[in-house]
Parts: sequence; structure tokens; C-alpha cells
Amino acid sequence: MSRTTYRSSRLRAVAAPAAATVLAAGALAGCGGSGGGADSKTVTMWTYPVIFDEAKNKAYWDGLVKAFEKKHAGVTVKVETFPWANRDTALATAIASGKGPDVVYLIPDQLPKYAKNIVPADEYVPADAKKDYTDFALDSVTVGGKALGAPVLTSANPLICDKRVFDAIGESAYPTTWAELEALAPKLKKKGFYATSYSGDTQQTLNMTFYPLLWQAGGDVFAEDGKKTAFNSAEGVKALTYLKKLVAGGYTDKDLVTTTPKLEQTPVAKGKVACTWQNTPADVEPFWGKENIVVKPPLKDAKSVGYGTVGALSLLKGGNTELAGDWINFAAEAKNAAGLEKGAGYFPARKSGGDLYPGDALQKAVGATLPTMTAGPLEEKAREVMGVLAPEIQAALLGKKSPKEALDAAAKAADAMASRG
Repeated sequence: MSRTTYRSSRLRAVAAPAAATVLAAGALAGCGGSGGGADSKTVTMWTYPVIFDEAKNKAYWDGLVKAFEKKHAGVTVKVETFPWANRDTALATAIASGKGPDVVYLIPDQLPKYAKNIVPADEYVPADAKKDYTDFALDSVTVGGKALGAPVLTSANPLICDKRVFDAIGESAYPTTWAELEALAPKLKKKGFYATSYSGDTQQTLNMTFYPLLWQAGGDVFAEDGKKTAFNSAEGVKALTYLKKLVAGGYTDKDLVTTTPKLEQTPVAKGKVACTWQNTPADVEPFWGKENIVVKPPLKDAKSVGYGTVGALSLLKGGNTELAGDWINFAAEAKNAAGLEKGAGYFPARKSGGDLYPGDALQKAVGATLPTMTAGPLEEKAREVMGVLAPEIQAALLGKKSPKEALDAAAKAADAMASRG
């Protein structure tokens, strides 16, 4: 019988307080692992469907567990795959009740929330392995000077452009800057195309939508000390003003400011968008065709920067640190993580991971943009800040507020929330 199990959608209906409240209780409890204590020969891990195909995701983890158990006689590893939805609420509830896993798959903006429950990676990751990580991977899991997980994959969201659209307007040069995209916009509109796509739905993560523009303008979400927000700076206003111009000019689909239809129903899928940073090549390939996807570095104003994430395995306090650490180190080895990375279309977190896509020019182009990526703010209130900022950005795009008014209102609410926390 397979040791990799899947939790059904009933997990989505877990009745629990807000994640932030539960996490406070979990931090006080200071206990996360449920492997049965330091003497246990069982390691439990919670993960999510990183490989979209459920059968392939299961096969990957089953194979890895079998190989690890073969090397560790008498040890049992139980990998449980949960839905992405409501994952923080479920995990926080489990930690607060002392029933969390030994190991959990986390992405960077989750790490600060669970920091008090996580065993620093230096306690189990060998120094030579740590040196093997790319700067992007290691920086993205480091909070307060401590690595809080062992990265197992990296990703990049560069600018992608539809070659067919550029052929239709007789252009062969692709935009590299805000100014160049804006200059193309009227010509594209005249031919029935949008310059870009922007999802203003408040449920969308700002990492994929507004934050890249903020970073490109030279701004940031939080001040350097992390105690206050900084997105209402001159750079933030410049980014939102630029975005508002695109919406007001009809250079992006105004309907997407408030709704999120299925991808196949959007102008992107219908071949009506020149360039976007909100979709990956894998997203658009079924609609554009691989041969029509042009990968470029993120747009530039003050600098060229885009969003990329890092998936990491973190060890929670309360379990067998040595055994769970051995499992994490095994899973994070370049040769073992390769199946997860390639199966999901991602990239190695370690320098020794090499080229997973020889002969694939498209993936090579995406991988080449990794040094320009950032995983976003590593602050405890990062997600809550998104919750107050997203509606204000939407209000500005709908003409209800000026960019400055919207960002100031969001900053006031976010800073008050942070001070209460």
C-alpha cells in the first residue's frame, strides 16, 4: 500500500479561527511535529500538488519515500498531499493543537508566520549543501538571518509575448521597458489587441500582479526594517499611475479589473494580448502554441525585476529533528528534487542541479531570467497587507480614487494592523 496519501476536499471546510489568530496560539505552544517525539521512527510530511497531475505527483513522492526507507531500515515516511485551498488555516490549526506534521512544504511568504515553530535549517542541512543553493533560493527562505527551510525548487515569471500579435502589427522588436510597452499600446489597440493583461480581482495575489510593477519602479512593499509599509512612496504612486493609464486607455481588458474568468475565456487565451507577466509559458502554450511564445526579462523602469517563488521543506519543532532532517536532506538533493522540479516545469534550487531541459529553448529562456526574480516580502503580515492593498488598487483602477489616495488609505490600514499585531 502506498505511503503517499491524498486528503479530500473536506479539508477545505475545516472550521477554525483566522490563520493569524491560530498561528499566535501555535507560536505559544511552540510545538509542531506529530511524528511521535524524538524517539519515533516515523516522519510525517504535508505537501500540496506541486505537480499538477495527481497521479504523477503521487508517483514522485512514492518513489522518493521507497528509496529513503530502503536506506533507513525500520523508518517510515508518510507523505500526505493536501489541497492548496485553505492550507494555512488547516496547518495553523494542526500546529496549535500539537498535531502538525514533522515536515511541511512552504513558500517564502509563509515562513515568517511559522518562524517560531520551525527548526532553523542550519541545524540539519550540511554546510556543503547550503553552499550549493543559488542565492535566489537561499535568500528566499532566510528570515531574520536564519534559513527556515531547505529549498527544493525555484520558479520565474518573466515577461512573455505572443509572436502572432507582433506579426499582425508588423513589429519584430519586443518591449523591454514600461515606456516601450506604452508606446506600442495605441498601435496594438488600433488593430484590436491589448498591450497587456492585468487582473485586479482582489482575490488574486499581488505578487503576480501589482508588485512586479512596484519593484520595477524601484519601490517595495515594506520599509527596510519591516515595521511599516512603503508602497505609498513616490515609486508606488508611479507604478499605480502607469497601470491606471493602461486601464483607462483601453490597453488592457477593463473587465479583468473586477473579474477572473477561466483562462480560456480571457483575451490572453484568445490571442488578443501582446505581452503579460501574469501567466507562464505553460499556461499559454495550449492556446498560443509553443512556437509563438517569446520569453523576455521582466519589464524595466528603474530596474528589471519579476516574481518567482521558491518551494522549501521546513522542519517543525516537536519531532525527531535528526530523522526528519535526514528526510529533508534526502528530498532536497539535486538528483532527488529533479523529478519534482521537472514534473512541475520548475527549476533547480541548487547549482549542482544543472540543466533539466536540454534542447528546450523555451524553458532555457525562462530559466535565464531567474537571477532577476524576487520571492516578495518576507514579513509576517505580508498576506494581510495584500488583503487591504488589493481593494484600494482596484478602486484606483476603477477611477474611484487617485493612485496616491488609494495607496495612502491602504498604508494607513496596513500600518494600523501591523501595530496591533
